Amino acid sequence: MPRLPQTTWRVRWAIALLAALVIGAIVVPLVAPTDPRAIGDVLAMRLLPPFARDSAGHVHLLGTDRFGRDLFTRMMLAGRVSLLVGLLGALLAGGAGILVGAVAAWRGGVLDRVAMAIGDALLAIPRLVLLLVFAALWAPGATMVVIVLMATGWMGVARLVRAEVLGVRTQSYVEAAMALGARPGRILWRHVLPNALGAATVAITLGVGSAILLESGLSFLGLGIQPPEPSWGNMIAGGRDAIVTAPWVALSPGVALILTVLACTLLGDALRDRLAGEETITLRARG
Repeated sequence: MPRLPQTTWRVRWAIALLAALVIGAIVVPLVAPTDPRAIGDVLAMRLLPPFARDSAGHVHLLGTDRFGRDLFTRMMLAGRVSLLVGLLGALLAGGAGILVGAVAAWRGGVLDRVAMAIGDALLAIPRLVLLLVFAALWAPGATMVVIVLMATGWMGVARLVRAEVLGVRTQSYVEAAMALGARPGRILWRHVLPNALGAATVAITLGVGSAILLESGLSFLGLGIQPPEPSWGNMIAGGRDAIVTAPWVALSPGVALILTVLACTLLGDALRDRLAGEETITLRARG
């Protein structure tokens, strides 16, 4: 039996991990015997170790936190929140970047220079600084985090799309469409943009993991998702004081965060390698 390439194994592992996380995030909170947001019997269930059984006979796979809440259930619910916020933030940032980059490259002139100048100015500022500034101006919450991720993540995608559109618009089929009298907007959206989205797709895929990580950072600092709604970031923050006596409280969401970001990064790298391979084959065919 032939061995699969290493890239294939990485992709399968990443997809399996993300699929398991998504299924767990949807199912586990629904079938949990207790509300993962409600405070339990603190005296009897506080900081139970992993696989401990409480007085009601329920087994806690990852133990409990300082308020007697089941960590596994909370971690799955936090995964639902973090994945949704990270995915929406990356998709909205990517969509805004695609729109700005495509229009700027197609129109050119003052619009192109102004849009790229704004993007360059924002790229010169570390994204975490921008996130902290925007987060400090509005009330913390999931909606605020998604808006902030979009507002601080469109610049790189815009530059990638702009460069691709500038290259694609010189192709012969674009000139033929112009000669036939097609409207400029139709040429851009039907012929140019679909052939210029490869790099943007990779950037958005990689941006999902980055958005999840940034959301967790904001929640860790108290500027993102607010308790009792769980997030991997605020769960890690809630367990840092007990890292010596009850390390499972902070380690469980920390490991979940690391694995999720790693899986998203592996998928983005595999997609980039595949697109690069397709471009190489196309260039050889043309040669």
